[in-house]
Amino acid sequence: MQQLNQILRRIPVWAVYVLGALPAPWLFYLGVTGGLGVEPIEALEHEFGELALQLLILGLAVSPLRTFVGLNLMKFRRAIGVLTFSYVALHLLVWLVLDVQVPSEIWADIVKRPYITVGMAAFVLLLPLAVTSNNWSVRRLGPRWRKLHKLIYPAALLGGLHYVILAKGFQFEPLVYLLIILGLLALRLPISSLLARSRQPDST
Repeated sequence: MQQLNQILRRIPVWAVYVLGALPAPWLFYLGVTGGLGVEPIEALEHEFGELALQLLILGLAVSPLRTFVGLNLMKFRRAIGVLTFSYVALHLLVWLVLDVQVPSEIWADIVKRPYITVGMAAFVLLLPLAVTSNNWSVRRLGPRWRKLHKLIYPAALLGGLHYVILAKGFQFEPLVYLLIILGLLALRLPISSLLARSRQPDST
């Protein structure tokens, strides 16, 4: 694991931003050229939403991977968070601009459709995290910054629920995402921290 961590330390953060951003123009290209099937707008919404959920899960996994496995991805956590919000925003923009299109129907959909209500609640929780994902905010907010960024936990849960409710009928994949999120959140319970400490070798 130390060798892998040494390799990761050599990877620049900008490379994560570049690699993480590549799917966006590619998916738009597929949508325009017919590569996303007969319902390109719906497919584009789904692809952006699923990418956002995958990145969100990766962000949640950073701390447990370091604690329980020894894999250190902390260097890339901010980049993962920014990319997560970017794909959430793209998911939302496709719905607003290409799908709904009529401004008067947006609020009606948010109120009437539970999966949209839950998804919008997750987006609202992510907004302050995106705005404060910079060094200035960390210095300005001090200890409050960490407390604020714990909003990622309910946002992740709402994101998983959004996918489950959105799915038509019983689908295994959305449930897997939700279970992974619940598992990663459970690892943050006090008992998990105690278990992690008990596995560390005694330094005395």
